[in-house]
Amino acid sequence: MERIHAQILNRGLKTNPWIAVVGPTGAGKTELAVLLAKEFNGEIISADSRQIYKLLDAGTAKPERDSQGRCQGVVYHLVDFLDPKLPFNAGNFAALANPLLLEIKNRNRIPLIVGGTGLYLKTLSQGLSAMLPQADSQVREKLLNLGAEKGRLFLHQELQKIDPLAAEKIPANNIQRVIRALEVYQISKRPISDFWRQEKKDSEDFLTLRIEWPVEILKQKLRERCIRMWPKILEETTRLVPKNYCGEEPGFQSLGYSQAIQCLKGEISPKEGLEKFIKETHSYAKRQRTWFKHQIKGPVFEIKGDTPSLMFSEASAILKRLKIKNVP
Repeated sequence: MERIHAQILNRGLKTNPWIAVVGPTGAGKTELAVLLAKEFNGEIISADSRQIYKLLDAGTAKPERDSQGRCQGVVYHLVDFLDPKLPFNAGNFAALANPLLLEIKNRNRIPLIVGGTGLYLKTLSQGLSAMLPQADSQVREKLLNLGAEKGRLFLHQELQKIDPLAAEKIPANNIQRVIRALEVYQISKRPISDFWRQEKKDSEDFLTLRIEWPVEILKQKLRERCIRMWPKILEETTRLVPKNYCGEEPGFQSLGYSQAIQCLKGEISPKEGLEKFIKETHSYAKRQRTWFKHQIKGPVFEIKGDTPSLMFSEASAILKRLKIKNVP
């Protein structure tokens, strides 16, 4: 394990947390999560930005669910519910996932958040402060010029008009923070204090199990997976485009589908499409591994990539040592 939180392991957690199961694409997150949900009386919330889309099945590795939305008897939320033409972001995810977390806990069950879309998980664990808009150089330059012309007090008075709470917390002489607060409002049309209010404080509300595979083994697994998926992705895309969609919709920006669209347009051959699919999948997995190593706060425990049963043995031993309670 990369980060052993010895004090937490020794005393256990204060209350049952929600559990994130993360890792790169193809790591075995779903298989592990389903086994854990069965063992610890849990329900799963998908944190996968591709599995949300209806009709796109071949390239998204959706869990097989029955008519009641259960995967091997486990309730599995936020899968296969959105039209591919509709956009969906981390804020949308949080708006749906946060009420589900409460509902699952109120049912005396443990929520497991499972997926590889890091920003979705970051938004849940750190609140909407994780969604603060990035700096805009043009907006910031205008504010700096305004401050140079009319002074710091003027900028602070402008902040007072739009966000009294932020103005109370940020002194007028802290020009950088004042400008940042004004910048956030101009970009998002929301006071920065709104983002502050929705920030989660207690890191023990959640813990993360991060699946880690040796790089070369994962690359081979992903290559084989892409080869299996590719014919079905081509068939599915050909069936949907252009009959139902033009191929530029958000859902078709997924790995595999964007390459299939290029094939349909005659820009690349199917063989070239497959190799591009494999290459971009490897790159995506590398970015995910880096992201999950550095961006997740709170207790993080590494699970060695292996068969589902061996990963389950390691993960369940950690959860039992943390005194996670199975409440039937």
